[in-house]
Amino acid sequence: MHQGTRLKAQAPRLNRLVLCALCFVPCALILVRAQEQAPNRPEFTITARDFSFSPDHLEVTQDDLVKVTIRSEDLAYSFAIDEYRIVRRVPARGSTTFDFRADRVGTFRFYSNLTNDSAHGRMQGELVVRPK
Repeated sequence: MHQGTRLKAQAPRLNRLVLCALCFVPCALILVRAQEQAPNRPEFTITARDFSFSPDHLEVTQDDLVKVTIRSEDLAYSFAIDEYRIVRRVPARGSTTFDFRADRVGTFRFYSNLTNDSAHGRMQGELVVRPK
């Protein structure tokens, strides 16, 4: 077979390889960008005891995926953040874990919304979500 004929016969195969490579390059760039912009994943453990939360101040950055574990050392409590529509019950001497995306910038009050004892009304803290 003549060399020119061989190159012509390989041309469609080369074109397919080039097209495949061009398809994968944008995908690789998207993956790299997604990894660069991956959200932080802060984790907090809050202790509920004697009608108070400790710590009572949490700070995260917008779009963080936040993991919260609340442990009760005595009674049953709850944990609520109205703006994020979060309400979780914490059993007496038990714990509750949940995740949420901090997609709103601002300072948000968290509190126990139980009403069986007026002391729940003073249980509160704040979640601060800083802009990116």
